Amino acid sequence: MEILAVIIILIYGALAGWLAKSFVGNSLELTGSVGVGIVGGLIAYLLFTKMGINEAGGWLGYIVTAGMGACFLLALLNLFIPRRI
Repeated sequence: MEILAVIIILIYGALAGWLAKSFVGNSLELTGSVGVGIVGGLIAYLLFTKMGINEAGGWLGYIVTAGMGACFLLALLNLFIPRRI
């Protein structure tokens, strides 16, 4: 993996985590959601490249990939982390 790809994953993963917080909703703070977005974006990027799915569309493809990974990871975390009231 190139260093430029890692930087793009970090930036777009942070953006996707922030956006996924509004779609999925969770009890994490903003920094937690951004961190989950980065990890989710990295996981989705690695899984999609292993499956042979390429992010067509440049920066929009990266955001969509990172957003799907972040939403999936936030939904998974919502199963294990109870919501605050």
